[in-house]
Amino acid sequence: MRHGKKINHLGRKTAHRHSMLANMACSLVEHKRINTTVAKAKALKQFVEPLVTKSKEDTTHNRRLVFAKLRQKEAVAELFRTVAPKVGDRPGGYTRIIKLGNRLGDNADMAMIELVDFNELYNAGKATKKKSTRRSRRGSGAGTEATAVAPAAKAAPVKAEKQAKKEEE
Repeated sequence: MRHGKKINHLGRKTAHRHSMLANMACSLVEHKRINTTVAKAKALKQFVEPLVTKSKEDTTHNRRLVFAKLRQKEAVAELFRTVAPKVGDRPGGYTRIIKLGNRLGDNADMAMIELVDFNELYNAGKATKKKSTRRSRRGSGAGTEATAVAPAAKAAPVKAEKQAKKEEE
């Protein structure tokens, strides 16, 4: 029975596995997509997504926590400088795994893991306007906006006419 055994050890000792995942995460942050085996991609996804979540809030504490995992100053700077602003509004799911087939040499299942917001092919068709996922059941939103805008629109020409009359006198 494998109760409570979530981690895939990938056939490596702990120190080797942590170093490998840190290097793969740095490569992913630098190149925005990498090719690897499916098992390593799934392990990397669990490793890198909490780091991206931490990078959304740029504090010294979060930078130190991320640096402790990645161990490369350039990768940490890239993560906080370019990746975090793009994923700032996303509530998770920062990576995508796409299966590529089998490797020729040893027939291993290969996959490409990429950062979701950096793929121009998938994001090209989507509009830049944000969709609101929050729904309200209290009345219609269109009616309140129209009434709020209308008095302001009427007030501007009236003030302009009064100003013009004062200037004429």
